[in-house]
Amino acid sequence: MDTQITYSINLQGEACPYPAIATLDVLPELKSGEVLEVLCDCPQSINSIPHDVKVRGFEMLLIEQDGPTLRFLIKKP
Repeated sequence: MDTQITYSINLQGEACPYPAIATLDVLPELKSGEVLEVLCDCPQSINSIPHDVKVRGFEMLLIEQDGPTLRFLIKKP
C-alpha cells in the first residue's frame, strides 16, 4: 500500500482506553485527504478504534497487526 502518511502517533505502552481517546483527539485536526497512522499495543483497540473512526465519518484504510503491535491508517474524506 503506497499511502502518504500525514501524521503518526505512537501510543505503544499506553493502557486502554487511552489509545482510542488520543486517536479521537487528533482526528479533528486532519484536513480532507490527510492520513493518520496510529501505532498501539492495546488489545481492545482492534475493536474500539475502527468503530470510533467509522462513527465519526472517517475512512479506515488499513488495520495491521505485527505481534502485539496494531497499526491503523485513518483518512479524513
